[in-house]
Amino acid sequence: MIEKDSQSNVAVFGGGCFWCTEAVFKMLQGVSVVLPGYAGGTIPSPTYEEVCSGSTGHVEVVYLEFNPQEVSYRTLLTVFFGSHDPTTVNRQGNDIGTQYRSVIFSTTPEQKKEAEAFIKEINDSNQAGIPVVTDVEPLDKFYEAENYHKDYFAKNPGNPYCEIVINPKLEKVKKEFAELLAYSRE
Repeated sequence: MIEKDSQSNVAVFGGGCFWCTEAVFKMLQGVSVVLPGYAGGTIPSPTYEEVCSGSTGHVEVVYLEFNPQEVSYRTLLTVFFGSHDPTTVNRQGNDIGTQYRSVIFSTTPEQKKEAEAFIKEINDSNQAGIPVVTDVEPLDKFYEAENYHKDYFAKNPGNPYCEIVINPKLEKVKKEFAELLAYSRE
């Protein structure tokens, strides 16, 4: 079980492969915990292989603990939407399936309301007319991924997936959100 300290809030986002999403949020100041895992499915304690099969209904997600005095939930939403394609159903690049869908698992009624309002803002200002398909659902349970998924990018920078998919995503985040980055992480 994951316990949060009194200064932190919890956010859970699914934006494709959790290796990518974890690497993005680990860079942000005010985010103290980032864990890859699974949410939204029908079986308890799923394995990576079960989730990858697409038969459990789980999504690859990241669990975040953040200090709202350092980074707001709205800022986390901005980075989330800016670091993946929220207009594709069940797909992020070559990662295809319901386990890669764009979803926000709200942990409070306020988060649900804020996420839905944020999506409406994006859709209302989108001149291309391509709607955001990100779901907003209440978090029921979060299951931590197996240990080999934790800090995957940091431990495997030479992996072709990391070089081809994650590195460009991180460069984009560094460029677009430089003022939000933590330059040292314990």
